[in-house]
Amino acid sequence: MPFGECTITLQDVAYQLGLSVDGRYVSGCLSEFHLYIQSGHPAWVWFQELLGVVPPPSQVQKYAVNCSWFQETFGECPDGADDETVRQYARAYIMMLLGTQLFGDKSGNRIHIRWLPYVARLEEISLAQIRLMRTSGVHSF
Repeated sequence: MPFGECTITLQDVAYQLGLSVDGRYVSGCLSEFHLYIQSGHPAWVWFQELLGVVPPPSQVQKYAVNCSWFQETFGECPDGADDETVRQYARAYIMMLLGTQLFGDKSGNRIHIRWLPYVARLEEISLAQIRLMRTSGVHSF
């Protein structure tokens, strides 16, 4: 590898985002996505519970939400936000990372809600990882 370049491994991503690298894979046919939602919640009800808002129908194509809506809605966390609002913005930001930077698809402009299970238990991310994000300059989404 030339000087100044590096390789980001799956373990690096798991450490930074607190995601499990063992267990069920994050791929496959999504035509029956609604069957995989926890607790029998409809997908968009779960979306509302985790992110506090549901995108308008014009911003949704099946189970994918336009990136522009995510950016407009969760572009910057408001000053003085309560803990739940911060969690919602963090979930949205992680979904944007997963759906565009790490596991982008052919659309290039939509984020599939298959990432909901991976951001649902955000409070399980360790305090050390939160401190690392703060020191690396992640202040706004």
